[in-house]
Amino acid sequence: MIYEIALLPVHEQHIDRFKHAFAEVAPLLSRAKGYGGHLLAPGIETPQLFNLIVRWESLEDHTPGFEASEDHRMFMMGLEKYFSEEPKVYHIEGAPFFTIPAYDEQLSSLTS
Repeated sequence: MIYEIALLPVHEQHIDRFKHAFAEVAPLLSRAKGYGGHLLAPGIETPQLFNLIVRWESLEDHTPGFEASEDHRMFMMGLEKYFSEEPKVYHIEGAPFFTIPAYDEQLSSLTS
């Protein structure tokens, strides 16, 4: 499993428009081969810096897969006018997020 992490710097005066534009182009992302979900969230300290995390089955599903597609071109066309500078994108490899119930129970008993 691969996670794409994209740091999307948005002009402060266009944050609300960016959120709306992202909602409109998100279906282009979600129908891509190997797509496994995404999270888009503004930074707490820097609300104009959005963090997009996308789960992919493989690196190839994202690049060259989605990035080489017409859907990606349309996705970026819908967003690029809101960027204050070029987005930064990198990938990490890892398992899905999960909690460990036994550990959570032990932690609860210690804090009770």
